[in-house]
Amino acid sequence: MSSGAVSPRAVSHTSAEYIYFDHAATTPMRPQAVAAMLPFFSECFANPSGSHRFAREARRAIDEARDVVGEVVGCRPGDVIFTSGGTEADNTAILGAVARRGGTAVCPATEHHAVLECVHHLGGEVVAVTATGEVDEVALVETLAALSARGTDVGVVSVMAVNNEVGTINDLAAVRDLVRAHAPNALLHTDAVQASCWLDLRLISPHVDFLSLSAHKFGGPKGVGALIARGGAQFAPVLIGGGQERERRSGTHNVGGIVAMAAALRLTDAEREADVARIGSLRDRLVDGLTALVQGVHETVPRSHKVAGSAHVCIEGVENEALLYLLDEAGVCASAASSCASGAMEPSHVLAAMGVPNSLANGAIRLTLGRTTTESDVDRGIDVITTAVERLRRKARPKEN
Repeated sequence: MSSGAVSPRAVSHTSAEYIYFDHAATTPMRPQAVAAMLPFFSECFANPSGSHRFAREARRAIDEARDVVGEVVGCRPGDVIFTSGGTEADNTAILGAVARRGGTAVCPATEHHAVLECVHHLGGEVVAVTATGEVDEVALVETLAALSARGTDVGVVSVMAVNNEVGTINDLAAVRDLVRAHAPNALLHTDAVQASCWLDLRLISPHVDFLSLSAHKFGGPKGVGALIARGGAQFAPVLIGGGQERERRSGTHNVGGIVAMAAALRLTDAEREADVARIGSLRDRLVDGLTALVQGVHETVPRSHKVAGSAHVCIEGVENEALLYLLDEAGVCASAASSCASGAMEPSHVLAAMGVPNSLANGAIRLTLGRTTTESDVDRGIDVITTAVERLRRKARPKEN
């Protein structure tokens, strides 16, 4: 008789039979993060909001994790607000800032839906981007100036640090200067969910008022993240009722997840420089190999404009849905765009905003590397992708009589 427990399939994602090129969607948990969170499922299970000694022990673990996150991000521990992940952090920053301060919300067209849909919901303004995916600074200034001319205050501007689909890096120092000059009362938020593995967060956080993180993007567990609200940046809480996080985010803390997130972030920060060099070299090897062997491969964003783990390409003459099916059958895990709840294939709003024609966007594939990627993964990946593209193109050729 079944116990009712749900068990994972026998095939491991880390098996030698599989190659994992989907680190932007989620990263394998670091063993140290798993070890850090395990005690909070058993002996240290108390609710940290209580007053007894076991509750105080759980609360102390949260405080220590808050110190770690603050040190890695470059902010005060009190600026760290633990959330259920990046989506909640993004929603809180944008919806909460406008609810508290009024005004409208502004963001580029390539933002993650957790930001973009908040801006649409508030009737805000969406700004154009360049062909490489950065926010168009001229368009941003024009938008802010037009709002000012209409007498409309700007409550919050949100510009992501690293694009989740194509890996583009935004210059947040330049964005800050423009926002301060043209919308001096606005708060500046960045979705830094994709940044932790590749960029020193201490160099990002001084330029913004809000910063969002999600643990599963850097070796922590799913279901936990953080919103950094620097310098006492004010917002209306989205979750109310319990008063946790100094009444900025109610709800019982995910103690094990928070502790594991801090452990993963600390290691990511310590190993970042070496990982960026190694993984960047592997990314170059992957893209160069595909370009050499497959005609019609287009690197979507120049390498100087994006993070080391991003190998987003568009391949002529193939449909990405069919290509991903063949890759999955051959043991290569990849994606076409950002991960959505349904897993359905949808047109990329990011590529559309960048002006990538549909003929290329239909063949877009997001290959993202991470700390577990190896040379053999890359070499086998090149072989599998090359074979799959050739198979699809042969099938698409008209048959001769």
